[in-house]
Amino acid sequence: MKEGIHPNYREVVFKDMTPGIDFQFICRSTVQSKESIEIDGKTYPLVKLDTSSASHNFYTGETRIMDAEGRVDKFRKKFGNRAGGKAA
Repeated sequence: MKEGIHPNYREVVFKDMTPGIDFQFICRSTVQSKESIEIDGKTYPLVKLDTSSASHNFYTGETRIMDAEGRVDKFRKKFGNRAGGKAA
């Protein structure tokens, strides 16, 4: 492999940030992160996840409301009247 052209491939901790879920795993990745975490005396880069297999309803069989705010409301909040489309 050529030197200096490939991203840094290293062990990274992925942590599920869903409330009530304490799930994290170590995997090798090239993802960049500004945060870090110490596990068993070793420091790893930390990537926070919105959902993982520990919290996704497909794997858990539970129904969770991930987002109380609707997509249209989010769009309107973000763009307001700037969307510029004609009303049908």
